[in-house]
Amino acid sequence: MSRRLVVVTAGLSNPSTTSLVGERLADAVSTQVAGRGENVDVEYIELRELAVGLAHALTTGGLPDPALDEVKRRISSADGMIAVTPVFNASYSGLFKTFFDVLDQDALVGMPVLIAATAGTPRHSLVLDYALRPLFAYMRATVLPTGVFAATEDFGSADGADLEQRINRAAAEMATALVSTRTGVEGLLQEHLDQDGASGRSRDGVGLQPPVNDFAALLHGHDGS
Repeated sequence: MSRRLVVVTAGLSNPSTTSLVGERLADAVSTQVAGRGENVDVEYIELRELAVGLAHALTTGGLPDPALDEVKRRISSADGMIAVTPVFNASYSGLFKTFFDVLDQDALVGMPVLIAATAGTPRHSLVLDYALRPLFAYMRATVLPTGVFAATEDFGSADGADLEQRINRAAAEMATALVSTRTGVEGLLQEHLDQDGASGRSRDGVGLQPPVNDFAALLHGHDGS
């Protein structure tokens, strides 16, 4: 069974370090998912290509934009997301924030999200916890425990090994989330559906309730003492 992973990056240049980190994370997730006997389809979304549409969405009250609407649809139907932003003025970029401002309110509910950021100096590494994590928690996504921060010095130096370790650890968490979300839940649903109907779950998986015993039957044989 194939999963769908979207990689949202907010780099402004082409190529950009932000996009590179997104690609490395996606490659690591693909490897980890394959190691679990599954497949993942990766889609890349470069927010700089949507900059004009995002500006119009903010200033026109949300008039239809075919390109932006298609991206929203792709994200809403994904099984997981990698979100990478450059750090500007100690926080995520305006382009990054604008995109998630116009995203549908319930688009990320319950979705596993791997957060990552890039900057020129490691002094900005806390941006993962004081900016990105609260943003996606507010959107009710499932933010993975390990975030990935990459400073300029992490590339082409001895520190690159540490970055690779962080990437692999975060990728393993995403792979686990992607595989267990489908196999674990679907297996549980099928187990209940295979029973004689006493579970109370409807065919679409909504309304799982255990059998409810009548209160009078529970008290049968007791005199109240």
